[in-house]
Amino acid sequence: MAIVRSLPDYFTDDVPEKVARDLGRHHGWVLADSTQVAGFLIVDRRSRRGAEILWAAVRPDLRSSGKGGTLVDHVLEVLGVEGVRLIEVKTLDAAAGYPPYEMTRGFWEKQGFVQIDAIDPLPGWPPGNPAALYVCALSSTR
Repeated sequence: MAIVRSLPDYFTDDVPEKVARDLGRHHGWVLADSTQVAGFLIVDRRSRRGAEILWAAVRPDLRSSGKGGTLVDHVLEVLGVEGVRLIEVKTLDAAAGYPPYEMTRGFWEKQGFVQIDAIDPLPGWPPGNPAALYVCALSSTR
């Protein structure tokens, strides 16, 4: 929760509670350095072959260090071994015009995710905050 609270440009005040709730319901991974948690990622297994990354973040002082990519690579490998073929992540779409999320979208694209849609309003998201839907194929779906 400390990581979420340390990123106010990315997470609203209600998110720590949502992250804690989702961590109790879904699969979670933590990346730690020698002294503390460096990052985390929470995944909802939507079906036998599909999943969604609900939350992911790295400490502000470790952004652009490769830690987030390492965490995502590990999680995608685990999910692939478990039979997941397609994984989704949602983030703020470029149409929102909010500069901090340019880096976020770039991160997901670097990890192999492809934006397939933008939805506004997405159920559960406030209107005027268009959601960019990204997917990544872990193996063939055919």
